[in-house]
Amino acid sequence: MNLALPWLLALLPLPLLLRRLLPPIAIRRPALILPPHLARAAQDTGAARAAQGPWLAALAWVALVLALAGPRTEAISDIVPASGRDIVLALDLSGSMLKEDFRLDGQPVTRLDAVKRTASAFVAARRGDRIGLVIFGERAYFAEPLTFDVNAVARVIDEAQVGISGRGTAISDGLGLATKRLSDSDAPTRVIVLLSDGVDTSGSVPAVEAARLAADHGIRIHSIALGPEDLESQPAARDAVDVATLREIAAAAGGESFRVRRTEDLDAMATALDRLEPNPSARPPMRYWRPLWHWPAALALACLALIAARRRGWAG
Repeated sequence: MNLALPWLLALLPLPLLLRRLLPPIAIRRPALILPPHLARAAQDTGAARAAQGPWLAALAWVALVLALAGPRTEAISDIVPASGRDIVLALDLSGSMLKEDFRLDGQPVTRLDAVKRTASAFVAARRGDRIGLVIFGERAYFAEPLTFDVNAVARVIDEAQVGISGRGTAISDGLGLATKRLSDSDAPTRVIVLLSDGVDTSGSVPAVEAARLAADHGIRIHSIALGPEDLESQPAARDAVDVATLREIAAAAGGESFRVRRTEDLDAMATALDRLEPNPSARPPMRYWRPLWHWPAALALACLALIAARRRGWAG
């Protein structure tokens, strides 16, 4: 705890200086003749009240000066300030995402289940960013608009199911929809995180051209190629991911490309993304001053009210 204006404490001796430098004020009291026993009682009561008066006035002055000096205490806010970054996740929900070639807690799981765990945790930790979610299969649509409610986006990811957008892989349509929404944003940093496990089969334009359009709008794209098999090493494999195209998409839009073959790669990818796009939750907490001046001010007001009440009693 400290004072916002500590130099105001120099006002504390001001009443003593005024009392010493200024001449005393003469107060005329009306003559009043009382019986001896009443005169003694009034004298005793007046002496007691007069003895308390200066102490109450001194306490009121000290409390008032302390309030003016602005006592305060430092506090930590649990509110994370906005980062100025908009991120749209473009999530592939094609039929190949149901393939069980990932392992989670020692058990085989689908690609989608593995991605859900990592993507929802990644999103939920991005407090301070605005996050949106595009889902694409044979067609693309916005499942969650850009929002600071990252927990809501994480819930939508957890509830995503293959088939709700068709079983194709319209990567370019997903990128185009995300680009359209981000191009209307005035955020200083705009990012698309593309997660796909297949080959662009349903898009109206080549996916790389969609990435170049995003780059023209100042939007960065990071691509994640999901699945143990890819067209480069196993061109005849079914449900193999087109790593070369996803790498070219990221390069065209100034981002990074990640190759994910197993669950551990997903975790490493999320950590790397946090380095590339610094997580606002990792910044030092916001500190602020909580004012306490109202407490000494209330004490000063109480003292002044008590002094006024005693004077009315004297007058009565």
